[in-house]
Amino acid sequence: MSEVTRRELFPGVWLRAVHTDKFKSCYLSVTLLTPLERETAGANALIAQVLRRGSAAHPDMESLSAALDELYGGAVEPAVRKKGETQCVGFVASFLDDAYALEGERILEPAAALVGELLLRPRTWEGAFCPDYTQQEKRNLIERIRGQMNDKRAYATQRLSQEMCRHEAFGVDKLGDEETVAAVTPQQLWERYQTLLRTAQIEVYYCGSASPDRVERALRAALAGLPENRNRRRPDCQARPHAGPEPRVVVESLDVGQGKLALGFRTGGITCWEEEYPALTMCNAIFGGTTLSKLFMNVREKLSLCYYASSALEKMKGLVLVSSGIEFDKYETARDEILAQLEAIRRGEIEPWELEGARSTLVSGHLSTLDDQGRQEEFWRGQAAAGLDTCVEELAGQFAAVTREQVAAAARKLELDTIYFLKGTEG
Repeated sequence: MSEVTRRELFPGVWLRAVHTDKFKSCYLSVTLLTPLERETAGANALIAQVLRRGSAAHPDMESLSAALDELYGGAVEPAVRKKGETQCVGFVASFLDDAYALEGERILEPAAALVGELLLRPRTWEGAFCPDYTQQEKRNLIERIRGQMNDKRAYATQRLSQEMCRHEAFGVDKLGDEETVAAVTPQQLWERYQTLLRTAQIEVYYCGSASPDRVERALRAALAGLPENRNRRRPDCQARPHAGPEPRVVVESLDVGQGKLALGFRTGGITCWEEEYPALTMCNAIFGGTTLSKLFMNVREKLSLCYYASSALEKMKGLVLVSSGIEFDKYETARDEILAQLEAIRRGEIEPWELEGARSTLVSGHLSTLDDQGRQEEFWRGQAAAGLDTCVEELAGQFAAVTREQVAAAARKLELDTIYFLKGTEG
């Protein structure tokens, strides 16, 4: 069993500690939550990469690696994530749990101190970030942004989100855009870094065998250099409840051998904060969220209209996004069949095995989160961004109670907003 506690280290700086003896490693993360905005997303994403290049005490990758080696080969990596309309920037780290140290030494305190050092005491040059580190990481980030096109399945979903939410913060890429990143100077990046440290709500996460009190002491010491601000606030997520009067259709051409059809639905205002959220999650699972779903079993397997077909729920934004790979000439047939499967759910045409299969997959999938430190951290990061304290076990219990009628009611609230079709350049 594990014990989960949440306490405030400083105003607007929160610690979520999972006390457990289940793992041989301890997992630690520090995340700054800031509004996702087109003007700042690229710089925010770049900051984490530049900070990881070196600190005042460990000014390069070689000395940082040596410090990590002394901590039994620990790892600290920059992390940029998107939760609703919140950009999450910081570090995730993994170290040997104290219980397994060969000499019985304490690892948590120096590990936390190193993460704090990377965040708060970077290597600088003339009062700003080092030009070399900044320039190199700008190139790396631009390559990552460009590289997103290489995975056409993910690219189509990204383009759907951008078009569907073109006037909303959710349409902004968590990595920013090439032009903004290319234009950032070391001084501008430093100023943005100072603003982030001063204004962002900060979420600290720990999972391991150390007591919550000891974890609190270690992280208080590690983050003592944070600017004091009693007005740190969790960013809001604005959910548009309804789609427009007619679905918007966006067609693009690239040199691809397989068409990508993506459909975006508004959830009628149902998000993770609403009572209907468990039913909506079940609805998505039955629609396209599992290998037992209607999209997978019927559109892909039975009718062979798609190479793949699935759906994903954006719980904070109130979106269901369908992703499929099709032959170019199957656009209308596949689109109509995907919509027909949703209509079947709306009518309550859900077989008992579909309902129970989705329920079992959701419950077991959530409970298996407890066996993986990275997935646990990701879960609690999402809960923190949403301002929720519902734990994994509670969510699993909510899924267990959802009825067929509740699933159908949630499906009836879905409204088609945008269709994105990526086709080939010939024909």
